[in-house]
Amino acid sequence: MWWIYALFSAFFAALTAILAKVGVKGVDSDLATAIRTSVILVLAWGIAYFRGGTQHLTTLSRTNLLFLGLSGIATGLSWVCYFRALQLGEVSQVAPVDKLSVALAIGLSVVFLGEKLTIQTAIGAGLILAGTLVLVLWK
Repeated sequence: MWWIYALFSAFFAALTAILAKVGVKGVDSDLATAIRTSVILVLAWGIAYFRGGTQHLTTLSRTNLLFLGLSGIATGLSWVCYFRALQLGEVSQVAPVDKLSVALAIGLSVVFLGEKLTIQTAIGAGLILAGTLVLVLWK
């Protein structure tokens, strides 16, 4: 079942790039990020509330809060950079570089989380890197 959500995630991420490219035209990229984040904030809290997730707020540990907060900071910085890159470049170049996050996440998961690096995962990460290089550098 996870892969259905992952496919929807990929679809919405792709749609995000197209919609954001149109949305940032003539707009400060930091303001665009703030608007996008505000919409996400309302949507995320609404979903959490209506699905009953907010009743678990009191069970969060300091570690949960710390790492979720750090994740939020990383997400925000990623979005600020992403919107600026979209203003300056083409979606067909920005999106593949942004998706290098997949290969980077694999590497970081091995180093910091102790996840096993299989040959399939290593080849997949290498192909992502190679594909990005082809799309961005080979002109």
